[in-house]
Amino acid sequence: MQLTKRDREIIRLVHRHQFIRSHQIVALIAGSSQQVLRRLKLLYHHGYLERPRAQLEYYERGGGRPMVYGLSNKGGKLLEQELGITGSWNKHNQDIGRMFLEHAILVSDVMVSIELACRKSGYIQLLYEDQLALQSKRNQFQWQVKVSDYGVTLGVVPDRVFALEYVDQTGQMQRIYFFLEADRGTMPVVRSGLTQTSFYRKLLAYEATWTQKVHQRKLGIHRFRVLTVTTNAMRVTTLLEACSRLKRGHGLFLFADRTVLEKDPFSLVWQCGKSAKISALLD
Repeated sequence: MQLTKRDREIIRLVHRHQFIRSHQIVALIAGSSQQVLRRLKLLYHHGYLERPRAQLEYYERGGGRPMVYGLSNKGGKLLEQELGITGSWNKHNQDIGRMFLEHAILVSDVMVSIELACRKSGYIQLLYEDQLALQSKRNQFQWQVKVSDYGVTLGVVPDRVFALEYVDQTGQMQRIYFFLEADRGTMPVVRSGLTQTSFYRKLLAYEATWTQKVHQRKLGIHRFRVLTVTTNAMRVTTLLEACSRLKRGHGLFLFADRTVLEKDPFSLVWQCGKSAKISALLD
């Protein structure tokens, strides 16, 4: 198999998203859908891409779904040679469980939806993690913050970090950073303490990050918001109730259920943690 420019674009795309559905690759890569799907199959059969085994449970439950692809070690070695990217992919991709895969797919669903909306807008540019030049390079999207009211230190690892760039009405370039949380409703929203994971613990950590200006000192980020996409409207209501318990920073948080993926993400479709008002991404 002789790799083409399009093949390399596909491999880089799969690496960026970790796991991504075939129809999303078709939507993001230039060319006819038949040609892109054909190259996808060739990249898989020649060992550049993997199809995680966990997705077989989708088909066992009935109903066809687009194939999910991840990066193989062979594809990773290609990226290492051409882009200097290092890592191990094959073992991780094949050993993941169904719940991890479904969470990763929700993350890529959100990111693909936003990227397609940016392309359609014609004036908003999406910047992924690998395109962001931040002050700290080592584990730049992981940090710890002390929550003084509870006397604990919490770690923060967003599911994705991205930025939106656009020119405002005054002609000034604006960049807003977003920390994405993909919530599949499996994590308890509130627990009696902070020793165990809960979504409220995530909210507290982000609130402390903003209050203590950790994002400015450690990440070089001036402005950020936390974007949460969850399973259904009832779960959104529960998350908003948890957000209302925070003392400050409610306006940082935007919530929506996964039906937002079928809408324009730049329209008024997000519920803000501040009095649950309807908001847009660029507000």
